[in-house]
Amino acid sequence: MTALSVPREVLASDEDIALAWSQLPALLNKIPPSLRDQFLARMCVAIAVGLTDSAINYAWNSAVTELRNKIRRFGLNVVPQITSKAFDEKALINLQDSALLSLCLEINLITEDGYFMLDQCRDIRNNYSAAHPTIGQVDGYELISFINRCAKYALSDDANPRGVDTKAFIASVKGDRFNELQQQTWVSRINATHEAQRASLILTLHGIYCDPSVPEQGRQNAFSIAEAFQGSFTPQVQSELIERHSSYGQQGDDARRKASLQFLQRLNLLQLLDDADKHLLISNAAKRLMQVHQAWNNFYNEPPFAARVSEIAEQIAVPSTAKAEFVGTVIACFIGNQYGTSEAAEYLYEKMIRGFTPDEIGIFLDLPKKNEMVKYRISNHKRCWKMFKRSVGFLDPNSVPTLVRNQYDWWIAV
Repeated sequence: MTALSVPREVLASDEDIALAWSQLPALLNKIPPSLRDQFLARMCVAIAVGLTDSAINYAWNSAVTELRNKIRRFGLNVVPQITSKAFDEKALINLQDSALLSLCLEINLITEDGYFMLDQCRDIRNNYSAAHPTIGQVDGYELISFINRCAKYALSDDANPRGVDTKAFIASVKGDRFNELQQQTWVSRINATHEAQRASLILTLHGIYCDPSVPEQGRQNAFSIAEAFQGSFTPQVQSELIERHSSYGQQGDDARRKASLQFLQRLNLLQLLDDADKHLLISNAAKRLMQVHQAWNNFYNEPPFAARVSEIAEQIAVPSTAKAEFVGTVIACFIGNQYGTSEAAEYLYEKMIRGFTPDEIGIFLDLPKKNEMVKYRISNHKRCWKMFKRSVGFLDPNSVPTLVRNQYDWWIAV
């Protein structure tokens, strides 16, 4: 400074140098050794001699280099599938810092907090570093804060999500039935990507499953992958699945709508449906069960249809508009006819009766007066009468509504 006749104040003060130098080891320890590059080495030298503006620029260069590497590890070929814009190595190098931060946020390589903090760092670098003529000089505390943000949000050792090549994924799912290794590989790749792409892929799997043109092995591949993430569907994924399901009904696409119902049921998501869909679902299942019950060889054919009704009733609260049909079907099938009840389905009927709500119990105990089939059978066949009495015994007395308490007591006492 003396030789150039420049004031000492153009460099950081001795106090600021000492402060930054004392905090530097702790900051560097936050950065994995593999990321301590040439820019961080130059930053340390710059801090030691009071070149705060150069230190800021070197720290930022190191952060930008790592953010670019994160994108490379994520997959340059995957970025266009998410952003719908052409992207390659040249585009990555030419990205301005602001666009780089925005892209990292979009593909979840940094969080919203990280974006906010690093975007402030970008402004500081543009106005207070050696990259451009400065408008002022930061002190030791501000320099430490800048380096800390770069270390925490850009140079950390957080897991780097890796994008899934959507085109290759779809082609694979629609191909031959997965073996165990293929299944595990795709589940692992989807696990390794960020939440936003994972959600998008789950919706893609739903679309493949519902597509009538996709071969059965492709539909089963789609379901098996979706099933692996069944317990981790975010509220947003659940909402979008239901919106897509509803859109099939609005468009009159019965084939996709039926497949969608099956997809949701197999993933235990029927509770997300609206009452209209729930009514249709339980009503159709009850009708099919009743048709089989009244057909030839019903004792042998009933179990899978009874299981279908039971599975639905376990997943959803039966809407009020479908309760009478649901209860009437279950009781008619349980009491059977003069020849007997389907033994293989009997335990399913008992389980559903034990699970009746108070409203359903009220409908149940009124059946001898209001349901012609049940009324006829218990009036004309002693066996059916005994089975009805037995079914009343499955009820929890505390759940019986006051309005039908007399009927309940009569059947219990008789």
